[in-house]
Amino acid sequence: MWFSCLSLLPPDTQLFRERTRYYQESQMASGDFCSPGEGVEILQQVCDQQFPPCALTEEDLIQNPYFSKLLLSLSQHLDESGLSLTLAKEQAQAWNEVRLHKTAWLRYEILQRVIQELLVDCYVKAQDTNLTSEDKKFHETLEQRLLVTELTQLSSPDQETEMPPLLGLKKADLLELMPPSQDFVWMRARLQLEVEEQLKRKCFTLLCYHDPSSDTDGETLKAAKVWRLAEVLAGEKQQCLEAKGQHKKQLVLLEKRRATYSQVLLRCLTLLQRLLQEHRLKTQSELDRINAQYLEIKCSAMILKMRMEELKMLSDTYSAEKVEVHRLIRDRLEGAIRLQEQDMEKSRLVLKTYEVLGEDFEELVKEYTQLKLATENKRWALQEFSKA
Repeated sequence: MWFSCLSLLPPDTQLFRERTRYYQESQMASGDFCSPGEGVEILQQVCDQQFPPCALTEEDLIQNPYFSKLLLSLSQHLDESGLSLTLAKEQAQAWNEVRLHKTAWLRYEILQRVIQELLVDCYVKAQDTNLTSEDKKFHETLEQRLLVTELTQLSSPDQETEMPPLLGLKKADLLELMPPSQDFVWMRARLQLEVEEQLKRKCFTLLCYHDPSSDTDGETLKAAKVWRLAEVLAGEKQQCLEAKGQHKKQLVLLEKRRATYSQVLLRCLTLLQRLLQEHRLKTQSELDRINAQYLEIKCSAMILKMRMEELKMLSDTYSAEKVEVHRLIRDRLEGAIRLQEQDMEKSRLVLKTYEVLGEDFEELVKEYTQLKLATENKRWALQEFSKA
């Protein structure tokens, strides 16, 4: 099968196979591996065409020369399906034999079913209408001949050696039940016409199923289309096979692109992580400054909000008259405080002036204090004497 498929390939593909095989043989003979830039593209094409879909990159083939040599060695002994060349040849021969036996069996089976359908049609006609003598004779002769033939096959010589004859009947006994030769010749001539007519109706039915527009065509045109139906079906089958091959190529290409895109995405993620790590320290200070400004503005806003709430509470608690009175009281108190501060400042200046005198000033102060106390005592005593 593989050799027959290979003969159907385009000349360019066959030339590529020959060049690839020559390259593989030269590589294996010299014992060289795939060096960078040499044979990698050919090896990738071989892997795509002769092995299941796999995400092999050029780097993988270059970094693993022994694996590349193994793939080249396997491609010399395997076909596209993964079988060895010897086994593929044996399988192709076996499939050819199976196809021949299948074709012979289908021919016999089709003829057998058509004859069975003719018998069923005769039974149905006999139930609905009265058959003519010729139809009855044809039906009986055909049924008798078919039944005797089937029984003869069941009691073949091969089975007689293994088991007793069916119902004790031998082949000679069954042949005696055959219809007369004249009736058989007449029945066979009519049977050929009936079978041809039945097969023609089936072919027309198949044609209408394949091409519904042919249902309204004439019998001659239908016969012409049926004559070309096998060629049309073969062409459609070839188109399906080509579409299947294209689908397989698209799957391989999809797997390649998926692997490539995955690697590109991984490289992009790695690059983004590296850029993030490099620029993170640069942007961290700016980010901290912005956060500090944000917190400062937020605190100012909170303070203003608290002040506004305080003023709102005060406005709700005190009337305008009370606020005016409190303002006057506060102004007077603030004025008194300012006067006291001025007096205190004057006293502080005087004290600083006296502090320049040092210890003598302190003694004078003490003496002045004693004299003042003595004066007050004497004044008090004088007042008491005056009262007395």
